Amino acid sequence: MKHLLKLMDLSTKEIQKTLNLGDQLKYEKKNGIKHHILEGKTLGMIFAKSSTRTRVSFEVGMYDLGGYALFLSSHDLQIGRGEPIEDTARVLSRFLDGIMIRTFDQSDVEKLAEYGSIPVINGLTDYCHPCQVLADLMTVRECKGTLSGKKLCFVGDGNNMANSLIVGGIKTGMKVSVACPSGYLPDADIMKWANENGEFECTEDIYQAAKDADVMYTDVWASMGQEGEAEIRKKAFDGYQINSSVMKAAKSDAMVLHCLPAHRGEEITADVFEAHAKEIFEEAENRLHAQKAVLVQCLGGK
Repeated sequence: MKHLLKLMDLSTKEIQKTLNLGDQLKYEKKNGIKHHILEGKTLGMIFAKSSTRTRVSFEVGMYDLGGYALFLSSHDLQIGRGEPIEDTARVLSRFLDGIMIRTFDQSDVEKLAEYGSIPVINGLTDYCHPCQVLADLMTVRECKGTLSGKKLCFVGDGNNMANSLIVGGIKTGMKVSVACPSGYLPDADIMKWANENGEFECTEDIYQAAKDADVMYTDVWASMGQEGEAEIRKKAFDGYQINSSVMKAAKSDAMVLHCLPAHRGEEITADVFEAHAKEIFEEAENRLHAQKAVLVQCLGGK
């Protein structure tokens, strides 16, 4: 794996290899087995968006792997003063072994990879969130034993999470359904690809989407940068909530995932969240292990 820009760039085999390595690294960490695979390596972490899980998991991940992570706020870099991303890529390539970036525009991630000479990892953009979905797939496989043939239902905004879940789910043999209101659909090209390459459904009917689902998944109605739309979105997403009624449409042993942070009472009820807290926070922990697997593959560890 040279970069992780979006899941669409990875083959099914590459995704499975990453999940397998994540499982191995998780086992080793849980059992106190050190794996300083990236000793002497440095990762620059560019943040244009604030973060809890992304920052902590990448910093701890690099420490566990024997490397060093450098926090780079976009407000402190010359990017914040107008330096082209192309120039930043070429400069940082002379100092670092890899870059992780969490930002708004997917084009910034793509340009870093195009103009830089070191691996680039997408920590989140408005278009996709590949690191989160690798952790999600890892969690589903842990709980369900397999991914192939399982049904994943996403409820809410057709945002970066929906886009990446569709791709990751289809590429690993899952059936994917999405329930979202008109005007908030996932990326059209991704949905076209999904329809051509797997079992996929997008509907406004939350109960239809949830029918016989093995995995229920949701995200906040207003993501970072959309705070000004919060009230409009509350009205648009009224009814697009994972609650006890919706859970009855899914399989009786369905698991629930949430990329966090969660707004209880909006996209998910407090009772459903707490009933599935164990798998939700296992999912959060798996960000660390899945991303360590990505770091090892991108930064050249053995």
